[in-house]
Amino acid sequence: MKFVSFRKDGAVRLGVLADDGVIDLNQAQPQVPADLGAALQAGVDLQAAAKAAIASSAPRLPLDTLAYAPVVPRPGKIICLGLNYFDHAKEGGRDKPEYPWFFFRGATSLLAHGEPTLRPRVSDKFDYEAELAVVIGKAGRHVKRDQALDLVFGYACFNDISVRDYQKRTPQWTIGKNFDATGGFGPTLVTADELPPAARGLSIKCRLNGQVMQDANTSDMIFDVPETIELLTEVLTLEPGDVIVMGTPAGVGQARNPQVWMKPGDVVEIEIEKVGLLRNPVQAEAA
Repeated sequence: MKFVSFRKDGAVRLGVLADDGVIDLNQAQPQVPADLGAALQAGVDLQAAAKAAIASSAPRLPLDTLAYAPVVPRPGKIICLGLNYFDHAKEGGRDKPEYPWFFFRGATSLLAHGEPTLRPRVSDKFDYEAELAVVIGKAGRHVKRDQALDLVFGYACFNDISVRDYQKRTPQWTIGKNFDATGGFGPTLVTADELPPAARGLSIKCRLNGQVMQDANTSDMIFDVPETIELLTEVLTLEPGDVIVMGTPAGVGQARNPQVWMKPGDVVEIEIEKVGLLRNPVQAEAA
């Protein structure tokens, strides 16, 4: 099952993909909140509601007419991993981490498929990062890794765009990871049952203006999804609608010689096998 968040009449709506278009799930199944995060928090059986909507005569919206929103429009928590592919750690001159390098993103940093990512006025060190996003569907604390996947509702593409000089101003990377409109998220959420367990073995790529810049496999992660959930829930409660962003492979712009920075007019794409293709143009922040 694939879900999408989109904007209509100034509000965010939750859709399910059918063969012949997108169904507004709240319109077809009024018990389902119109926001994916709210629906997960309410404990709605989204798969059952989606199947009923697809089987109905509910109106279909053409996918190519939608104005997308981030898959989860305002997650309670967006927890990101740094240096979670060994080759990426190595290209940055670091050893394989013994514990995940966790940092947080805020909801105002997110942007949808097709929306322009904004290169900030204060920096031109604007870098791409292809990543897998995990969307949590059930709450959990002190969850062991053999039960961790029970918490996962689905997966999406993410671009953890980084403003590198700001990231390096502090040993805690948060400030360089939270510029507005720098966290591409979408276009769709694919439910966990559609993918291999823990989304292992999937090709993950970043293309900049059509050129492949990153090319790896989700099996190359140092800390996989179950271990990450186990480690996080030693510390905090994961809640429905929370998002975990699983780190990027080698090939980022700052590690290249010469370095490659995204600039206005560029187009950046993140593609994960069986998950989707996230595309964002690059635009200069308004003066």
